[in-house]
Amino acid sequence: TPAAALPGCQPWLLPHPIQALSSGSSSMKKILQLTSKYAAIVWLCAVSLSTSVIAEPLMNDNFESQPQARWRYVSDQVMGGISQGKLAFATEQGQSYAHMSGQVSTENNGGFIQFRTSIPKGTTATVKGVALKVRGNGQQYYIHLRSAGTLLPWQYYQAGFQATDQWQTIKIPLSAFAASSKWLREQIKPGAIRSIGVVAFGRDHSADIQVAEIGFY
Repeated sequence: TPAAALPGCQPWLLPHPIQALSSGSSSMKKILQLTSKYAAIVWLCAVSLSTSVIAEPLMNDNFESQPQARWRYVSDQVMGGISQGKLAFATEQGQSYAHMSGQVSTENNGGFIQFRTSIPKGTTATVKGVALKVRGNGQQYYIHLRSAGTLLPWQYYQAGFQATDQWQTIKIPLSAFAASSKWLREQIKPGAIRSIGVVAFGRDHSADIQVAEIGFY
């Protein structure tokens, strides 16, 4: 909000104390009073401007408007694994969704495929959990959250869910996310979240999952 639009936040309408002095005022008391009033209004402007900043909206993606620019596919092949998969974006009966499919293998110390996106800093300070609209092949899948403190590739916070063959909306509170390492704090700090991923993980199986919406609540 511009300062000019804030009630009383127009210090330029007052004569500056130095201007008042140069204009020939002989009253030191009057100058001190004017200085105090000028400083108070400037302080009011600063407070008003700081409290008028609008918070960023919570991330809630429905996979419209070029989702391929926001989401990327990652597999254990980046660390020598052999899992195979792909990520596609489609629309069915007017509903857009992300579709990840593939074969997860634990060979060569692998065992995951996922699609993930970055979270802008400063957008998650007040979130309570993750919500997603999902369907799949009846397998167990996971949400992985990474934070400012998850510096290594194998560090994340994880919570699982079942993807049935019917669309369903699932809510997962942040308290349900477990740290992957004892070196991480026990629970993730909401404001520290930096990325979110949908993951097929941890065992040999066929993955087939579709996500129509994902975000925070």
